[in-house]
Amino acid sequence: MNLQNGTIGEKAEAEPSSSNKGGFWSWLKKLVTTRNGDASLKESLEEVIEEFEAEDSSLREEERSIIKNTLAFGDKRVDEIMVPRADIIAVEASTGFEELMQVFRQASTSRLPVYRESLDEVIAMVHIKDVFKAFASREAEDGELPPLKSLHRPILFVPPSMRLMDILVKMQATHIHMALVVDEYGGTDGLVTIEDLVEQIVGDIEDEHDIVAEELLSELPGGRLRADARLTIEELEDLLSLDLLPDEQDDDVDTLGGLVFTLAGSIPHVGEIVEHDNGLRFEIIEGDERRIKTILIHRPKPETMPPNNQAAGGDSGNGD
Repeated sequence: MNLQNGTIGEKAEAEPSSSNKGGFWSWLKKLVTTRNGDASLKESLEEVIEEFEAEDSSLREEERSIIKNTLAFGDKRVDEIMVPRADIIAVEASTGFEELMQVFRQASTSRLPVYRESLDEVIAMVHIKDVFKAFASREAEDGELPPLKSLHRPILFVPPSMRLMDILVKMQATHIHMALVVDEYGGTDGLVTIEDLVEQIVGDIEDEHDIVAEELLSELPGGRLRADARLTIEELEDLLSLDLLPDEQDDDVDTLGGLVFTLAGSIPHVGEIVEHDNGLRFEIIEGDERRIKTILIHRPKPETMPPNNQAAGGDSGNGD
């Protein structure tokens, strides 16, 4: 949404006011007149968005999405968006310069946490800009590469319950754009960067240096599905037209990996098959002692499915 160079203003001038009812400029005017002393700005925004969604509005989908995401941003907590501990890529404090450059190359990220002994003792972060500067200086002066310690930058430490707006303000004030999420005992729970925060408003950001992530779900011959354990339950339920969780667990389990862990009662081993009451079978094809990574989903034959699920899965085929 371009608010600069008069984009919105030009659009408003180009369209007569009588025909601009659904336009973004008109939307903003309506917001101003809708708000009153008894309603908060957020409530007013939500009401206006709902009203304009029901109309033939020229407010673009991406504009509505950004506004909605901004409204939701203030209510979200750090632990809802953080990179979980198991997925954190970091370097040990004694890592050599050459190895550090290799980690940056493979991780395709601009910042890395630095730790001593374990991720529960993160002491700093290192930025790829500093690494390249040091490397360029060595090349120019034909000198030695510096130790990792000389490249350390400070890192923030925040609790998992911290609101996203608060951590964003803290990052802006300190100019530190990486935060380690720590629990009440000082252990590492996860990691959040300023890019993670921005993506909550504008959606996924991929620049020219990003490696496009593999799809979390792919269909294989025979109706089987190969799925990343991070696939959300909501996405899988939509695809299969099945309800995979009882109502009392809907708020407790978010991912396919969490579902399989819940069904098994422990972290299943590679090759183990976990069965669901509706006939689905989840085969672990990649993982370790700490987490499930990739799952092969076997869909049952229509005649073997419970009666209430046959219509949804009747064309799915046999997973064996």
